[in-house]
Amino acid sequence: MTKKNKPSLTPKTEPIFSQTFTPEVNAEIRRAAATGIYDIRGGGSKRRIPHFDDLLFLGASMSRYPLEGYRENCETAVKLGTRNAEKPLEIDIPVTIAGMSFGALSANAKEALGRGASLAGTSTTTGDGGMTKEERQHSNKLIYQYLPSRYGMNPDDLRKADAIEIVVGQGAKPGGGGMLLGQKINDRVAEMRNLPNGIDQRSACRHPDWTGPDDLEIKIIELREITQWKIPIFVKIGATRPFYDTSLAIKAGADAIVIDGMQGGTAATQDIFIEHVGIPTLACIRSSVEALQEQNLHRQVQLIVSGGIRNGADVAKALALGADAVSIGTAALIALGDNDPKWEKEYKNLGTTAGAFDDWHEGNDPAGITTQNPKLAKRLNPMDGGKRLSNYLKVLTLEAQTLARACGKSHLRNLEPEDLCALTIESAAMARVPLAGTNWIPGLDPNKKF
Repeated sequence: MTKKNKPSLTPKTEPIFSQTFTPEVNAEIRRAAATGIYDIRGGGSKRRIPHFDDLLFLGASMSRYPLEGYRENCETAVKLGTRNAEKPLEIDIPVTIAGMSFGALSANAKEALGRGASLAGTSTTTGDGGMTKEERQHSNKLIYQYLPSRYGMNPDDLRKADAIEIVVGQGAKPGGGGMLLGQKINDRVAEMRNLPNGIDQRSACRHPDWTGPDDLEIKIIELREITQWKIPIFVKIGATRPFYDTSLAIKAGADAIVIDGMQGGTAATQDIFIEHVGIPTLACIRSSVEALQEQNLHRQVQLIVSGGIRNGADVAKALALGADAVSIGTAALIALGDNDPKWEKEYKNLGTTAGAFDDWHEGNDPAGITTQNPKLAKRLNPMDGGKRLSNYLKVLTLEAQTLARACGKSHLRNLEPEDLCALTIESAAMARVPLAGTNWIPGLDPNKKF
């Protein structure tokens, strides 16, 4: 055997990267060192955290009686804001469209959201930046978001709304304000916000009108006076301390609570915020329900859950855990056509790929959805986009109904925690349902009922 082909005594192995200093972490350190600027992006959390996929339904068999899908109905309608409002928000399905601002989205995208939601019999939400005529015209039911920035806020638009949503926090950035970079501030966006065009705009992290729940109660009464007590007032909370925050929002007089988990998308904020602030959607629902039950207001003050809702199973599981409805944002944009592989060539030119594009704040979206570039925005036909969204909402509802019937429920609201089990200890503890194949709920006092 020659020296040339003599076997090595050291076996060849693949390089092993540090679990702490991964290639991605190292790349971010180099980027920060080169620029001195923190990373901003959208798209919600990308880390693996417990989610609805970690729960399973316990379909009916011998001990439960399923419903026949072709013969027995499963109802889906829900009323939101029944506590104080003269005209609660009545929607045909328990899925609403979350607040996404004109500015973050194009006018065509806002119109498409309105068209799609109206076809499906549900509501849209304005987002930061005010109410556009396209959105009001094409949304049969429109929720007006009242944010810390108060961009575009005026009493006339408040009176045109079908509900008002006071935003205290967002799931992707609780404790932080929103951003809209200057390249997306055209003349119309600037006029609506009463700010200069081409200049970065940032919302405050807290409302200037109050410092606590007592002040919030006064603000809610003011909004009721403006709207003559006709429409409901929601309070949206970024999930961090859901039991206490829900309790205080109820005390302040909210008609409904929107709880937003950290999987919720965002048009623009610091990556460090998205990945390291807040708690998973799965972890916040039962705590909010507990707060409502403690005050004997569960189902009287409705609970709307948002943050990472993707399919009918997610909808049904959120409702089974105690929610009255869910709200979608990122999924709605994908339904309109965002991150579509047909634009792959242009995504690659931006240094990304379809499905990974999250630089919505830069205004270069090839799909024409998260942009103010007129040439790009024209790519989205609002009627076609609205039809796609309506189709998607129809599928979500049918899927949720299928699961509810399998559990023997004649209405989606009749789903309950008893219909679920968990695949992991973490999800069992968060959702407060038994680990599959056991009657064990980790961390739960067996003498305490929820």
